[in-house]
Amino acid sequence: MATLDAAAAPTRVAPDTRHGRGQARRPARVLPTLVLLLGAAYCLVPVAWVVVASTKSPGELFSTFTFAPGTGLAQNLQDLFSYGDGQFLLWALNSLVFAGVGAVLSTLVSTAFGYALAKYDFPGRNAIFYAVLGGVLLPGITLAIPQYLLMTKIGLAGTYWSVLLPSIISPFGIYLSRVYAAAAVPEETIEAARIDGAGEGRTFTAIALPMLVPGMVTVFMLQFVGIWNNFLLPFVMLSDERRYPLTVGLYTLLAKGSGEPALYSLAVVGAAVSIVPLIALLLVLQRFWRMDLVSGGLKG
Repeated sequence: MATLDAAAAPTRVAPDTRHGRGQARRPARVLPTLVLLLGAAYCLVPVAWVVVASTKSPGELFSTFTFAPGTGLAQNLQDLFSYGDGQFLLWALNSLVFAGVGAVLSTLVSTAFGYALAKYDFPGRNAIFYAVLGGVLLPGITLAIPQYLLMTKIGLAGTYWSVLLPSIISPFGIYLSRVYAAAAVPEETIEAARIDGAGEGRTFTAIALPMLVPGMVTVFMLQFVGIWNNFLLPFVMLSDERRYPLTVGLYTLLAKGSGEPALYSLAVVGAAVSIVPLIALLLVLQRFWRMDLVSGGLKG
């Protein structure tokens, strides 16, 4: 009888706390989203201003609302590409040479250096790695004058090499390559290649290098953007306007704009055009990161 009464008694259901738990989590999700939105606005608002201002004629640039589109984009582009008999195109070509060649050489050096630090045990390896970390923390502005004096001593100041050579060694690129090589290249794969009779050079080029491609693309992208946007080093090293990159060339337009206000519009539209290659490069290279994610998911 007691058993029947117990079975007939209503079962007590624990109160559902999932709704309250979800409400507690909601502020924790909203705050990071707001921080990211503020960060995105901080980064994108200047870009939006440059894009909108590039559409304004010299008369509209200072007389209309900041984010109101103008009517002078076509004329601004025509004036920009015809300025100084194609001076802007020459600056763009110089930037492409500095950023393209410098990023390729820096990526190769960083990859080889990082792979050696990650996979070889030799005396002084830790000391070299700590020196690389110190180079990451050292501001580039402190090296500009010593680099200029060094380039003057060897007779390269004012040449393309004075900008290219300092760009080849990237402490952050070496550090990133070392971290990526340590995680992406298994020790077992290297040992198997050595057992099969492959030399160290072939092991690196035929086995390790394909595994390091996503990391190399990242280093290349960071170096390309860094060199493309670099102002101080070419400003210190170069004195001939024909060898200026876009950053220094647009700065000269702004400097001359105090006496000729129409050049402000050229500097603004030039800054907008200089962003286009970086966007195009990011769109082209992102497929390598996507391929790495897909291959990682398949391996998992």
